[in-house]
Amino acid sequence: MRKRKENKGVFAYFSEKRNTMLLVLVSCFFLLTFTYCSTEKGDPERFRKGVFEVPAGKGYSKTIITRIDSIQIEEYDKIISISNDSASGEKRIKHIDTLYIKWKNNFFYSLKMKSPKKQLDKDAIYVQITKITDDSYDFSAKIGFNKFLTDGTVYKVK
Repeated sequence: MRKRKENKGVFAYFSEKRNTMLLVLVSCFFLLTFTYCSTEKGDPERFRKGVFEVPAGKGYSKTIITRIDSIQIEEYDKIISISNDSASGEKRIKHIDTLYIKWKNNFFYSLKMKSPKKQLDKDAIYVQITKITDDSYDFSAKIGFNKFLTDGTVYKVK
């Protein structure tokens, strides 16, 4: 008995090719995601707890951040310029804010003020970690769903 050669047809041929291409694309996606999120400098999870510092910015002194479990405590001085006819100077007002921190993954977290004083303080702050080094990370953050973004660097102290 002679075996009959199966003729799969055009649609079956392309269906197999499509499944193969889909498998290759999904594999590439996971490989790129893993490569993007991994770092040569170690595990970014080390930034979830500890004491950190953010350098001084416009109108603010350096900020000391303490992270314990799901709480972040920020200590900083707000700098206010004071001037009158004869002299000028600055006044520093000490602030301590307590925020809830919720990690979505090692590269994204949100902050929510524990006791908001203003309407703006009620909105969550969404933070994306963009670069990691041995003792710091760069971030991009926005408040709520507005389009204003701010960038900065957080340094691990302890």
